[in-house]
Amino acid sequence: MTLTGPSVAPVSGVAKQLVILCHGYGSDGNDLISLAPYWQKLLPDAAFIAPNAPQRCDGNPMGYQWFPISRLDPSEIALGVTAAAPLLDRFIDEQLRQRGLDGSQLALVGFSQGTMMSLHVGLRRAVAPACILGYSGALAVPERLGDEMTCRPPVLMLHGDADDMLPVSRMHQAVQALGEAGLPVQWHVSHGLGHGIDQTGLELGGRFIEDAFAGRLQGVVAAG
Repeated sequence: MTLTGPSVAPVSGVAKQLVILCHGYGSDGNDLISLAPYWQKLLPDAAFIAPNAPQRCDGNPMGYQWFPISRLDPSEIALGVTAAAPLLDRFIDEQLRQRGLDGSQLALVGFSQGTMMSLHVGLRRAVAPACILGYSGALAVPERLGDEMTCRPPVLMLHGDADDMLPVSRMHQAVQALGEAGLPVQWHVSHGLGHGIDQTGLELGGRFIEDAFAGRLQGVVAAG
């Protein structure tokens, strides 16, 4: 199976970087590709693509899911990310190859279930992505991270403290696990924000990717 989804070409006309955006449960690529116009001024050489997840969503037949999920059960999430990871990993390889780019010229962006996927796949790639940006998400199988992680890209996690779909505590747990694994991880909590992305999150995310591609995040320590 090959993933497909909407894409946006670089403003400069030649892709020197690639931003892959992984949507959340029940959504589709059209949702996150809408971030591209906000970030294009900061990232004129970046191509953007937002693949539709591989399965029609159990809870929303009009949308897609990376894996089925009925509750925030760690064993259910573990099975799901493990099954879906090879598809996303292969998609990343294909998209980089099509543009003649190296894995270090990649930024992975996720929302909710897409954050779980971006972290799971991105931290297990042979070449570290430039960065991983996760909105309203969590870290799947943190107990396996130490044994399976193959790279340490900079990570930024953003979450709303009014999120009733995926509590902000899951972000704090992820940040702690990532930090303990030696990753340069930053985080931000938006007051009053539910399960979504606000203007502050857009601005912080765009600058984070810009800094990552410019090599300004080397040696960055954990920060909130």
